Amino acid sequence: MNDMFNKKKANPENIRYLKEAISKELKLPKTTILSIAELSCHEPGCPPKETVITANAINGKSKTWKIEKSIDAIDNFDIENLFKY
Repeated sequence: MNDMFNKKKANPENIRYLKEAISKELKLPKTTILSIAELSCHEPGCPPKETVITANAINGKSKTWKIEKSIDAIDNFDIENLFKY
């Protein structure tokens, strides 16, 4: 069977936790919309799983970050280090 249709979905609790932790870490207002998506890559040299986090502010500005892990593998250390640079 085609692997495209047998994808394991990320745990919704982990997504909720990531949104709360990122909002707290960045002190985002409640009006900011956070989107978290897990992408698979089949190209040479890219990680097999990547999580893309996008913050969309009410004023139209947006910022995107990437973590080279699946959603379920991200921990607090990853979140803290994501915004250090």
